[in-house]
Amino acid sequence: MENIVEKIENLIVIHDRLSPELIKEKNIKLGLRNADGTGIVAGITTKGRVVGYNKKLNKETNKTEIVPTEGKLFYCNYDVKKLVEEYEIENRFGFEEIVYLLLTGELPNDEDLENFHDNISARSTLSILERRIFMSEVQNENQMYGLHSVVSHLSRCDVNPDSNNIKDVFRQCLNLIAKFPAIIANNYNVQVYRNGGDLKMLSPLPELSISENFLYMLKGEKPDKYEAQIFDISLMLHAEHGGGNNSTFTVRSVTSSGANTYMAIAAGIASLSGDLHGGANESVMFMMDELKEELGDWNNDSEIENFLYDVLDGKKGDGAGKLYGFGHAVYTKSDPRAIIFKRHARKYAKIKGRYKEFKLYTRVEEIAVRIMSEKKNIVISANVDFYSGFVYSMMGIPRELFTPVFAMARVSGWAAHRLEQIIQGKIMRPAYIASSDEERDYIPLYDRDNSENNS
Repeated sequence: MENIVEKIENLIVIHDRLSPELIKEKNIKLGLRNADGTGIVAGITTKGRVVGYNKKLNKETNKTEIVPTEGKLFYCNYDVKKLVEEYEIENRFGFEEIVYLLLTGELPNDEDLENFHDNISARSTLSILERRIFMSEVQNENQMYGLHSVVSHLSRCDVNPDSNNIKDVFRQCLNLIAKFPAIIANNYNVQVYRNGGDLKMLSPLPELSISENFLYMLKGEKPDKYEAQIFDISLMLHAEHGGGNNSTFTVRSVTSSGANTYMAIAAGIASLSGDLHGGANESVMFMMDELKEELGDWNNDSEIENFLYDVLDGKKGDGAGKLYGFGHAVYTKSDPRAIIFKRHARKYAKIKGRYKEFKLYTRVEEIAVRIMSEKKNIVISANVDFYSGFVYSMMGIPRELFTPVFAMARVSGWAAHRLEQIIQGKIMRPAYIASSDEERDYIPLYDRDNSENNS
């Protein structure tokens, strides 16, 4: 019996692997990317815009070339860096305003923002049935698996879960945005209780912002304002990233089929759970843990360089040959989110007595960018994942919640794109080209040569 399993596994690899020559011959755009690495245009959105390069025609070769540029991120045509800076100057929380912007396309006035905050607050407390879902039904050590299960179960708490009427969908989306902080914080605390800890389940406080409430429900005490503001900035930076990122595209694709809100958002969570998307900051932390264990001197650049080369060669890290926290599908010279995270990581590390560790991160960033640029001959920079995990760790956020926190922010972008997709309509149905046009002749079972079939 085991032999047939092994045989099938080998046949899967043989028949599913594509040669580089065939990909080139058929002009296949693997990963939905053009030959130059840019994403193919599959739709249009008003929600987010990511800028990391320009395209320029080379008159000598008559070919379009990619010209690296400093990264920019826009929400509804507002520069996110400038929005964050304005909220910092005004010394207030901004995530609720970003949610309003993504949903409506406009920034709210004072009265609208206050009413929106009150509306979110009124929806944020979990009902008895919603609490029961993760208290007694969803039991999973993996917090992303748990979040996925809870969201799919929430359809049972909706009087009209399958409606695609825009009013019902908006209600569902707003409910999910409001409830995600309580779901994530309390689901984690219930798991701690199952593992022998004290049970700590708190309801959100109406006077607190989303960022403050999450930290309050997670830790059991109101957070320091600066800490909550850093977390608020993190939510803003992760809220949206254009329609082409894997999880948002997944939400739009599932939405286009007519699936309900809970299935579409659960699909986004499933996508975000992957290490190449939402789980990268955890991978950065594991890589840095290994580096710190091996380094005799944190100031020794040659030791750091040797370690990073070993990671790239698959000898260290997870063996995948990836330096997590570096490079991006769009950004080249810089990731604007990483720059903002780095600025706050520096200040926060001084407060938390971890400035030496922050300096190690900056040395790794400098050396990694240099050796990856030399080895791969590309313009590359640290991305948002490189510093975000370090910042979360200083806040005392458990590592297993790093990706759920990402989801807590990104659900606002998913909701905005779901609503946009419903309004735009049309099911997504990309084409896949067959690897061969050859027709195979059927051979009766008793005439099949096993040795020939194995070849």
